[in-house]
Amino acid sequence: MSPVFAHGHLRLYLLTLLADHPMHGYEVIQALGDRFGGTYVPSAGTVYPRLAKLEEDGLVTKTADGRKTVYAITDAGRAELAARADEIASLEAGVNDSVKSLADGVRASVSDAMRSLRADLAASAESTSTEEPVSVPSDGARALRELEMALSSFRQQVRADLRRRATRGTLSADTVTRLRDGLEALRKSL
Repeated sequence: MSPVFAHGHLRLYLLTLLADHPMHGYEVIQALGDRFGGTYVPSAGTVYPRLAKLEEDGLVTKTADGRKTVYAITDAGRAELAARADEIASLEAGVNDSVKSLADGVRASVSDAMRSLRADLAASAESTSTEEPVSVPSDGARALRELEMALSSFRQQVRADLRRRATRGTLSADTVTRLRDGLEALRKSL
């Protein structure tokens, strides 16, 4: 996934957020998360160093408010925003595009997960209707449930890894063959 903000744009966007009203760092992080509909929430390790740099550059001030540090834009920060108004308009359009792109990715991921879930449920319903009921002791039933959850988790992780490799163009026929052979060898060893 490409970065949400181009070089230097998060810094400018932080100034834009602080122009509305002073905020403590966590509020800044929340405001960014809200702006991106929860699809992008920067880490504290991303936001706080940039706020410190803005303070160092004289564009924001920080004051202690109990255990919190509140950041406020300075006159120099407002002057920078005014001088870069065209860039901010372009930045806001880019943020809108990023939000749409991130939302499309989330939608696609949820759709894939739902398709997979429907297929799993259909396969489970089919196997339940064609198999004889099995009486399994409670310890065996518990172990079987744990194994089924482990297999389901493994399947999801492998699917995600393979999709990433396919997206990057690094998924080869050799990988598919190795995975198929390894799974078959594991099945035979049981």
